[in-house]
Formats: sequence, C-alpha cells, structure tokens
Amino acid sequence: MSSLPLIVVDDLAKTFVLHNAEAAAIPVFSGLRLEVRPGECVVLAGESGVGKSTLMRAIYGNYLPSAGGVRVLHDGEYVDITRAAPHQVIDVRRRTLGYVSQFLRVIPRISTLQLVTEPLLENGVDPAEAQERAERLLTSLRLPRAHWDLPPATFSGGEQQRVNIARSFIRNYPVLLLDEPTASLDAENRAIVVNLIREALAGGAAMIGIFHDHDVRDAVATRLFSVTDFKAAA
Repeated sequence: MSSLPLIVVDDLAKTFVLHNAEAAAIPVFSGLRLEVRPGECVVLAGESGVGKSTLMRAIYGNYLPSAGGVRVLHDGEYVDITRAAPHQVIDVRRRTLGYVSQFLRVIPRISTLQLVTEPLLENGVDPAEAQERAERLLTSLRLPRAHWDLPPATFSGGEQQRVNIARSFIRNYPVLLLDEPTASLDAENRAIVVNLIREALAGGAAMIGIFHDHDVRDAVATRLFSVTDFKAAA
C-alpha cells in the first residue's frame, strides 16, 4: 500500500461574501492543512457552524476556496481541485474521488438499479457484471428487490440514503468523502454501512467524514481533525 497521502489540503481558506448584504464578508477558516493517507478515516470535529461541511465541499470542488489548494492523487499525479479545468475535475470525481452525502440527487424516471450501476458503466465495467454487483450491494443494504426497478423519488429518506450509499460504494474509489452517511438509518443499517467503510479502509481507501453519531464515528475514525483550530477571525 502506498504511503503517499491521497488528499493534501494546503493552507486552505474560505470566506463567504454576501453580495446582497453590501458585500459583507463571513470568514469560515484559514490556514487549514490536512493530509490523509491510504487506510485513514479522518473525522472532522468541531461545533456546528465551524465549517466542516464547507471544507468537504471545497475538497470536492463545489466551493472555490479563498486561498490555498486541495490536491488529490489521481493516476499517480496530484491534481489541484481548486485550479483544475472542469473536465479534469469531472474525471477525478468519476474515477478517484467519491462523495457520500445524506441526500440523494433524485433523477426522475431512472430506476434504482440504473442509478447504482451507473458509476461502474461510466468506467467501462461490463453491464452484466455491473448489474450483479449492484444487486449484491442492494441486497446487503436491505433494500427490497421490489424497489430496484422503481425511481427512488418516492422512497423514504432512509431508503434514498441507502441508494446513495450503494452508488458510492459500488466502485472502489481511492478517496471518499462521507457527509453524514448514516443520518437517516436505523441501527442495523448503520452497522452495515460501518462494515462497508471498514472494508474500504482495509482496501486502502482514504476518507474524510462528518459523523454526528458518536458510535459510528468511534467505529470508523482513525483520528479526529479539529476544524475549530483553523477558525478564521471575523
């Protein structure tokens, strides 16, 4: 297993500017540095509003930071998500950087099975193999077979979250961002997701997570990272 960090967050800063409020500036964090290596699950710590979700979105490329960089090891080379061209960011997300949120972006008229197999098909996996892997994962996540051919728009929150987890864990992403992946799940399903996380870590994945459930956090965290330590001054 490589000892190189798979994620390098270097001197990151983020300030929100409210253009509809006389350009008021709201600083979130500054000078933030973090490295995550294979087999690590770094759990973000800090009180609500300190910037944990903002940091996750900056790492994924949804938020442009005010300063600093986010490098992800992709095809043996570091790609700075904050400066890469859009097509390169899309390629990193498709093959290297996965994101598990507590909310599923529901696509009308697309079945659950199609949604779950999509990450594999995009990466050239044979359709029959992709379907077999999707069915196996959906079964392990206890999603009823009767749901597989249905669009998940009408599913419960917990069922939609399990579809989201299946989409993210069906492919062996080297890097995974976990934003409250078990928030809507019961105890049995939380235990299943904990096992999925542990298996991915054993396979060399690097993870950054937010977990408000302390039992889940303690079960998967290899270390805690305090975002509060980098809180920017107002």
